Amino acid sequence: MPQAPQIFDRKLIATRQARARKLGPATFLLDRVADEMAERLSAVTRTFSLAADIGTPTDAVRRALAGKIGAFAGAVADEEALPFEPGSLDLVVSALALQFVNDLPGALIQIRRALKPDGLFLGALIGGESLTELRQAFAAAESEIEGGVSPRVAPFVDLRDLGALLQRAGFALPVTDVDRVIVRYASPLDLMHDLRRMGAGNALAERRRTPLRRATLKRMMEIYAERFAGADGRIAATFEIVWLSGWAPHESQQQPLAPGSARSRLADVLRTTEISTGEKTGR
Repeated sequence: MPQAPQIFDRKLIATRQARARKLGPATFLLDRVADEMAERLSAVTRTFSLAADIGTPTDAVRRALAGKIGAFAGAVADEEALPFEPGSLDLVVSALALQFVNDLPGALIQIRRALKPDGLFLGALIGGESLTELRQAFAAAESEIEGGVSPRVAPFVDLRDLGALLQRAGFALPVTDVDRVIVRYASPLDLMHDLRRMGAGNALAERRRTPLRRATLKRMMEIYAERFAGADGRIAATFEIVWLSGWAPHESQQQPLAPGSARSRLADVLRTTEISTGEKTGR
């Protein structure tokens, strides 16, 4: 079986996450995701006896779900090599980790296999529109100062691709949605400091190894402020959190109807109460 393309340097990711923990991690996105994950699971009308947390950088999810889950089988650091027996888990959760997996389809297949029939996967990962401002500012500055563009921000997965990936992995009733969080900073440097404290620096395998030129950084900051600063001078940074869920197939599940013949609400299919979603702003 051919090896998946190595988009990310996963050893570097682990090193940077360890450094972030020492620096004092910036956890506001993780905490937000953990709280929403607890809220989403509270709407599911069933009991989860055994769960696993896949790749979440902190214990935020496990703390948020304490008392709501029978037990956690463990926290898994390597999302690409799950240690669980097939059909052994009732629930798998993952928060802001799967965006750095080189073989996301393979990881989803492993998760589905680890679930018992009618087991649930609920995950959140950074989506493709995240840090679009930083990406644009760097590209413009490098093009102007250095005459070319190098990859500075990871190519996060697009929402439209995830539903197909869930189906490809064998999940039933796949659902995806997005939460866009706009965070405002005093300067691009403050944003970059937060990314460092998230362990989310540039970890692309094909990243440029030479240090960032001071002139390029200065011009990037100017362009960022020119294009994305508000009336108060603070710059905007977009974080797109993509939510995905799916069930391990089971004969009791409602089967999809022919296109155009739907007679029930999505909330009924998922065995949840219906809650409104939409764009949100934070911080």
